[in-house]
Amino acid sequence: MKNTRKLTAILLCLTLALSLAACSGGDNGENTAPSISGVTDQSVEAGSQFDALAGVTATDAEDGDVTGMITVKSVPELDFSNGKTTPADAGSYELTYSVTDKAGETAEAYATLTVTRKTGEAVELVSFDFSDITPDSHGWEAKIADGVQAAGALKSGAYVFDITDPGSGDGDVKLSKPGFALKAADYKVKVWAKSTKETYAHMFARNEASEDWALFGDAYNLKIGTSVTPLELNFTSPGEGSAELLIHLGKISPNPDNPADTTPTDFTVTIDKIEIYEITGTQTEAPVYTADFADASAVALSAGDGANGSAGVEGGKGVYTIANYPTEGGVWSIKADLGLGGNAIEAGTKYYYKVTLVSENAQSGELLVESSSMADQARANFNGLNLNAGEETTITQQFTAENSVEDPVIRMQIGNPAEGVTGNTITVTAVEFGKLEGDLDTQKTIDSFSAARTDAEDYTWSVFNGTDEDNELGVGTIWTEDGKLCYRIDQGGTTDWHNKLTMSLDLPADSYFTVEITGKATAPVSCGFFLSPSGSWDPRVSEGIDFTTDEQTFTFETTDTLIMDMPFDLLFQFGSADLAAMGEVTVEISNITIYQRSVA
Repeated sequence: MKNTRKLTAILLCLTLALSLAACSGGDNGENTAPSISGVTDQSVEAGSQFDALAGVTATDAEDGDVTGMITVKSVPELDFSNGKTTPADAGSYELTYSVTDKAGETAEAYATLTVTRKTGEAVELVSFDFSDITPDSHGWEAKIADGVQAAGALKSGAYVFDITDPGSGDGDVKLSKPGFALKAADYKVKVWAKSTKETYAHMFARNEASEDWALFGDAYNLKIGTSVTPLELNFTSPGEGSAELLIHLGKISPNPDNPADTTPTDFTVTIDKIEIYEITGTQTEAPVYTADFADASAVALSAGDGANGSAGVEGGKGVYTIANYPTEGGVWSIKADLGLGGNAIEAGTKYYYKVTLVSENAQSGELLVESSSMADQARANFNGLNLNAGEETTITQQFTAENSVEDPVIRMQIGNPAEGVTGNTITVTAVEFGKLEGDLDTQKTIDSFSAARTDAEDYTWSVFNGTDEDNELGVGTIWTEDGKLCYRIDQGGTTDWHNKLTMSLDLPADSYFTVEITGKATAPVSCGFFLSPSGSWDPRVSEGIDFTTDEQTFTFETTDTLIMDMPFDLLFQFGSADLAAMGEVTVEISNITIYQRSVA
């Protein structure tokens, strides 16, 4: 009997031990914390009921479904009953979801509830009309010799020459701008062109006061490839006068010993824009700082959004090491700074810098001159950055400071990696910074053949290219066709402002807005879409759009109201490393409609 009682006691102890082990999480004796899913940011109108628990669940490895144990709290405070509340005041509320299992382990999840003001029904505020617009020729004329099978005309946002047979001489097909006024200055003409087949061009600046075809300058056998590139003509005018600017696209054979090296037949030349620089005066560089990288104070690196990195000096060089790139954010998530020796910058003064560096892996981003502490709130200059893997590059920039800066740095914003790259090392071998002294003045005009709508009272649209501000990359054009706005990117830039489509209109106060966009592209391409006040950066919508070859409609909504009527820009920003490698792509937008919900 004693043995039976002893065995029974042992079995009871064993059963209790197993039960305790099961309650504490199994073999390792550790309890597993519960998990919450389905928590997302949401929006509701003031005075309407909000169910915070709709679609939200919680599970626990030991306790099973613990959804019924979830509690919700809000800052500012809202009264919840069974997860439901009716907020009376518009604003932003930070929600905390909590659940605790029987063992005392707690899990939390977070979301933002945006409460909008009570409004009336949505009504159409504006629907963009993409009827055909005739672009400005800016005085350029296509001239085709008699009997030559070619034609030149403004179409598809460009000056386009369809050449079946180029004739017998270079001047049989040409683009001419007569009556170009001159003064005592140096001139540079850049023609951004491409061709369906590789061909040649001659460029001339003919003195219109001369009867014997005297020239101010010429450039021969300029190659036009299948990707858009600039053709360049430089010349000097000794005084006032006028010139006929000429681009000859007819028969050109630069190598008499190689008859096959000549202008082809059955090809098309597309000219997106022509840039003309008028340069007067002189200037010299006066260095005020040269980096010696003697100590670590010359460099600094900050990283956020999940990125990690460091900066230091090695062997008289500045070294930036990126351990990993951000999991979210953008180029601004990693800031690599080069100090400028404590030199302040004065608004309106001309400066220059020269930075020599090499990147272990390909790297694009932004190159800025701005305040170390205030960033874009005190920025003097904006530039792009594009580095090839293992290739030493010297970046030279001349600029007139947009703002005064007490603590300036040259800042590389490099938070976006190249495809497949997880880390990087950038080594800076030389930095020179100084002032530009003298009276040099450069006036630049752009003869763009895109069909911009810039002088209307209701809404406008235009395109901006990185090369418009003499950055290395970014060329595109727009036109209207069959009720659509077409934006062709001929050369993609590496940063999001290198290829930008801008639309502007006025938005009224005390309203919420819904933006509806319908479009597609000739190849999948992504962009950032922003709705921001004109002349400042305070986006009320900041989203991404992925255009595909199938037409889609994208809808975005604002979550706050304006205190006064204000002009706004709709920005489509396309530039990226992927776009720069893509080649030509055209985005077709068939509808942009903005709906207004006025506050009741």
